[in-house]
Amino acid sequence: QVQLVESGGGLVQAGGSLRLSCAASGRTFSMGWFRQAPGKEREFAAAISRSGDMTSYVDSVKGRFLISRDNAKNTVFLQMNSLNPEDTAVYYCAADVRGVQRFATTLWEYDSWGQGTQVTVSA
Repeated sequence: QVQLVESGGGLVQAGGSLRLSCAASGRTFSMGWFRQAPGKEREFAAAISRSGDMTSYVDSVKGRFLISRDNAKNTVFLQMNSLNPEDTAVYYCAADVRGVQRFATTLWEYDSWGQGTQVTVSA
């Protein structure tokens, strides 16, 4: 079982930036970030293929968030810019460790999850 440890969450003012990191204990295929706001279901935010040649974002973060990875360090990053209060949520790192699909973008394709890190954006 691959363990995932997130870091980088916090409190930021609207318009600010944060960078999330997620370190995996082993090899992973696609990696993604999901988020869950209070009272809402967990939703897809961004994903990246193992080689980094494919990325995907939910429409609400396109042009503001950037996902990247460093396979040598088994780490994925989420650079979040121009944050707004609607981005407030617990952000979860996820990893596809089986690699059944070349690029995973849906929640059920991921089988390892981090503990989550809180991101709060004040108005």
